[in-house]
Amino acid sequence: MSLEHAIDRDLMESPDFSGLASTQGSQANRQQGKSGAALSNRITSVLAGSYADLEIRDALETLDQRGLINNAETRRQLRLDVQRELIQCNGEVVQDFGKVADQLKRIGAAVENLNKCCAQMRASIAAASQETAPVLEEANTLTQQKTQVETKQHLLKAFNAHFHLSEDDLVTLTSTAEPVDDEFFRVLTRTKKIHEDCRVLLGTEDQRLGTQILEHSGKQLNAGFQKLHRWLQREFKMVDLENPQISSSLRRALRVLAERPSLFENCLDSFADARENSLSDAFYSAITGYSSDPDFKAMTKPIELFAHEPLRYVGDMLAWAHSATVSEREALEVLFISQGDEITKGIQTGIESEPWSHENDEEAIFDGRKALNQIVNRAFSGVARQIRQRIQQVIQSHEDPVLQYELSSLAIFYSGTFEKLVGGEAVMIETLEALSEAALSQFRANMRDHVLAAQNDPAPVSSDLSPPDFLDDALDRLRALMKSYDTSFASASKNTTGLQVVFSEALDPFLVVCESHSEGLDEPEKHIFAINCSSVTKAVLSYHRFASDRLGELDETMHDHVTKLIESQHRYFLEKSGVLQLVEILESVSDEPEDLKRIPELGSFKPEPLMATSQQLDDFLPSALMDATQNIGLLRDTKMAQNITEEAAARFCEDFEMVESKILAADDLADGIDQEGSGGEEENPKLRDLFPRTSAEISVLLS
Repeated sequence: MSLEHAIDRDLMESPDFSGLASTQGSQANRQQGKSGAALSNRITSVLAGSYADLEIRDALETLDQRGLINNAETRRQLRLDVQRELIQCNGEVVQDFGKVADQLKRIGAAVENLNKCCAQMRASIAAASQETAPVLEEANTLTQQKTQVETKQHLLKAFNAHFHLSEDDLVTLTSTAEPVDDEFFRVLTRTKKIHEDCRVLLGTEDQRLGTQILEHSGKQLNAGFQKLHRWLQREFKMVDLENPQISSSLRRALRVLAERPSLFENCLDSFADARENSLSDAFYSAITGYSSDPDFKAMTKPIELFAHEPLRYVGDMLAWAHSATVSEREALEVLFISQGDEITKGIQTGIESEPWSHENDEEAIFDGRKALNQIVNRAFSGVARQIRQRIQQVIQSHEDPVLQYELSSLAIFYSGTFEKLVGGEAVMIETLEALSEAALSQFRANMRDHVLAAQNDPAPVSSDLSPPDFLDDALDRLRALMKSYDTSFASASKNTTGLQVVFSEALDPFLVVCESHSEGLDEPEKHIFAINCSSVTKAVLSYHRFASDRLGELDETMHDHVTKLIESQHRYFLEKSGVLQLVEILESVSDEPEDLKRIPELGSFKPEPLMATSQQLDDFLPSALMDATQNIGLLRDTKMAQNITEEAAARFCEDFEMVESKILAADDLADGIDQEGSGGEEENPKLRDLFPRTSAEISVLLS
């Protein structure tokens, strides 16, 4: 409301409003009605105006920015001032537009001049274009030709860089004066790449270039492999396998050369020959202390000078061969096994490139361990020959069968050891098996000589029935042989083949000879002699558990002789006591009364013979056990002799009890007959009265 009052006041005080009021006053009379209506409309329009309009607001803000003082003078001059300023501004604008018009005129002139120049230039350019068109066309053609030439140059450069070896690379690849190093392998790899990539060129319409490059690269590749092959042969002759740091170039060369199977196999053959010569010389040096190498210095004592015993001499040689085999295998594993499947891959690549070299091979895949075993086998073939010669000399120059068996066992032990190292087809294993068989053959021959000497012994059985000297000697040898077997590899592996050889050659023939000698003796001497021989043999075998089977067989043999000896002692009791004839007669007499009645009528049961038998029995009984024991007193085992005698005495007691029972039965039948037919006839004496000894008395006297 204050703003409306201020506006009203301003309107009232403004010159226009004052002028309007004075005009209305002067014309009041004339236009009273008309003026009143106009004023009313004016006031209405002023009051009806919106002071929130943006234009009014902007006008007020502009008025406020002029810093005017709100008084009557200012309000009266406001319109004039504003109009004056508006006129001034309009004048300045007109002046500025005039300047702009002048500048536009100058610009128009300049543009016109430029248009004229452009027209002239277009004319000149058109004329020049007509004149230079052939030149530009020719230049464009030359540019295109230059681009094509540059492209061909790039292609030629790239082709030469890929399919062409430089002179330096060719020298590195083929010259023997250049070393086989990383640069050589780089060039060789690049040459192989060129050779393989020529297949792409052979797929084009014009194959001449591909064929030429293929032929050229093939020659270069073959020259490189030949250089590598010769270098490997030289290195193999000088390589020191005892050095743990084997050249990596050597391993890499083997892996690369494997791509040429023929050269690779040839190289392996050369290597095996070189190792054979080296190992043969090393073995000879270890044996004798001398070597073909002038720079050789013996590091250990020669075997043949310090191994005085034949077994130690052979053992030292085989131990050296085993140690050398282990070292050789470990060193060769670095060459052939540590590469993994690289050599196998190389061999397979070579087979694909040389299919004609393996037409008849069903399995041409390279086996690193098999190749290693083959090389070790060939490398030790010379050592195997020397070992065979020297061990054969030892076998032939010694006749001790124990030594020969020990040599055979030693050869078998090392044969199994070498089989674990180099497989079952090694020449060293064949050599050791042959030596083992040779030692066993010599062992058998010597044992046959001893058996023949035992068979031809003029006095094989002594008077005391003790084992013969040849059996004692045989048992001494058997004891040594079983001790050797017990400490050998065969015993630990439960291999009884060697044990059967020992028994069949060193024991059984002598026992057979003893058995044959005993056949010429009477009983009981033959059984006593056989038991004495078996007893000493059993005493030797009982110290070794592995002889349990043979002990069982020996016990069965002894049991047979003991049984026969008991029968002999039993017969001795019967014969010396006189009871034998009674037993023989009564064995045919049954227990039937009719048979029992006839006993007194039998010859040996008549009074006089029966009384004589009774007297003979009484004379025998006091010293019966002593006499029976003395009868087999030459039996060395007194305990066994006692048991045999007791068993024979027990059987005698059983026989006597049978005789007694039938005598008593016969007497009982005779008493019954006498009672039924008692008359004047004289009674026969009772058998019991003629033969009064009882079985109880016999048992007491013989116990």
